[in-house]
Amino acid sequence: MELLRLAVAARRVGVHPGTLRLWANEGKVAVVWVGRERRFSTEALDALTGSTASAERREALYVRVSGTSGQESSLAAQEAELRASASGVVVAVFRDRASGLRESRPGLDRLLKRAVAGEFTHVRVTHRDRLARFGAAWLIEVLAHRGVAVEVLHAKGAAGGMEELLDDFMSLVATFAGRMYGLRSREARRRLLAEADERIDGPPCGTGIPGPGRLPAPETDAVRAGDGRG
Repeated sequence: MELLRLAVAARRVGVHPGTLRLWANEGKVAVVWVGRERRFSTEALDALTGSTASAERREALYVRVSGTSGQESSLAAQEAELRASASGVVVAVFRDRASGLRESRPGLDRLLKRAVAGEFTHVRVTHRDRLARFGAAWLIEVLAHRGVAVEVLHAKGAAGGMEELLDDFMSLVATFAGRMYGLRSREARRRLLAEADERIDGPPCGTGIPGPGRLPAPETDAVRAGDGRG
């Protein structure tokens, strides 16, 4: 038996938390008190609604940190929070240690492939920026086309602190610098090839200047006869 907090339980049955609290006060749904906080069992909620939606709901959890090492506690905390608020069966957990600016991440790539296979109906994250720093709306739309809904546990705010923002910023700078270096390298290669080609083939036709390593073509008898000097 799983015990849910009021807000999570209300979302499970599709009513406002105030309505569920009123039902609990009227005895329409059983309540389990944990200290001074009321909790609702999943069995009691399913009996209240008479719905099997929870059995059809299959959740995938996605957790991410920017650092490639350390921060295991943050990953575990995200996963624990998502599991505690789950309102369906958790069928998979995808983890990434990568910047949210990266388009390709191992965990996210596996999530998208398994979404296409129809393995789950919902993807849940603690914060929107866990999915992506930029372009999260595109990912949400892509998943929606596959019949997968994305749910954000904390709709407001961002998960990353200043240190993680700096990590993402440095990742962006490194990517930009790498691309600029690549462009410069290509331009340098083109210039060197052009210079080498000019040294081998000589200047353009009509200049009358032979290229390095080349001598003027010797005059033939036919040429001498044609210029009137033969």
